Amino acid sequence: MAMLNPALRSTLCRSVSRGFHSTGVKRMGGAHGHGDAPFYEHAKHMYNLDRMKHQKLKMSLSVLSAFSIGVAVPIYAVIFQQKKSASA
Repeated sequence: MAMLNPALRSTLCRSVSRGFHSTGVKRMGGAHGHGDAPFYEHAKHMYNLDRMKHQKLKMSLSVLSAFSIGVAVPIYAVIFQQKKSASA
């Protein structure tokens, strides 16, 4: 900044603002934010797993898919790394 024109330096110094700005906290109205209970994401009967239709099939498939992903991804990663280092 020492080599700048004094008029340009004063313009640059004025345009820079070193302040800390924060917005206010947004508060939800009603009874702790549950005023829209039927439309709320975690509704009262959202997790009634015992009343789920085809519960055995759905739970079996979800556990099997999660387990398969948990096994397949590391195996693929190891194979990918070994191919990558073998070609180098």
